[in-house]
Amino acid sequence: MIDTAVLKQKLGDLDEDGVQALLDEFAAGTPSAEETQQVVEACQQGMEIVGENFEAGTYFVGDLMYAAQILTAALEQLKPLMSAGGGQAAKGTVVLGTVAGDIHDIGKNIFKALLEAAGFSVIDIGIDQAPSAFVETAKTNGAEIVALSGVLTLSIASMKETIEALAAAGLRDKVKVMIGGNAVSAETCEFIGADYWSKNAAAAVKQGLTYVS
Repeated sequence: MIDTAVLKQKLGDLDEDGVQALLDEFAAGTPSAEETQQVVEACQQGMEIVGENFEAGTYFVGDLMYAAQILTAALEQLKPLMSAGGGQAAKGTVVLGTVAGDIHDIGKNIFKALLEAAGFSVIDIGIDQAPSAFVETAKTNGAEIVALSGVLTLSIASMKETIEALAAAGLRDKVKVMIGGNAVSAETCEFIGADYWSKNAAAAVKQGLTYVS
C-alpha cells in the first residue's frame, strides 16, 4: 500500500510524474477494492489542495484544468482495480449534468469518473442543461439518482427548477437528488429541496452508494 498522504500532496503539487509513479507501484501490488478506494480518496483530497491554492491565488484556471487531467488519468488507471471481480451489474444509474445557465464541467467530470469507478452507470448529459433534459433522461433510463452540478450562483435557481420539474413529472419520489459545486451549501440543499449536497466528490459517491444498497 502506498503512502496516501504523499500521493495527496503530489497531486496537490501538480506533480504528474510523481503521481503516476506512485500509482504504478500501487497497481503492481494487486491491491484490493477497499485499498483502491483509499487511494481514490487521497486523489480527491489532493484536488482539495488544488482548490485551496486556487482560492488563495497561488494557482490559476490553467492549473485547475491540469489537475483535473492528472486526476482523470489516475481514475482511469484505478477504475479496473475498483471493479475487481468484474462482470457485475451496475450498482445503479445516475443522471448527471450541469444545470441551465452554467457551463462549468471540471467538478462534474471528476464526479463522473469517481461514480464509474465505484460501479455506477452514469449518463452524463453535459453542461447548460434545461430541467426537461434531466427529467426525460431520468425517466427513460429509470435512474435512481439525479446529480445536479453548478458553480455559478445563478445555478441555484436552475437546480430548484429542475427539482420542481422532476416533481411535476411524478419522479421526485422515485429518485434521490444530489447537488454539488461551489454554489451549493446546506442552506441551498434545504431551500431547493434536494436530498444531499457536497463539494467533495468522494464523499458524494459514498452517499450515492447508500441510495442504491
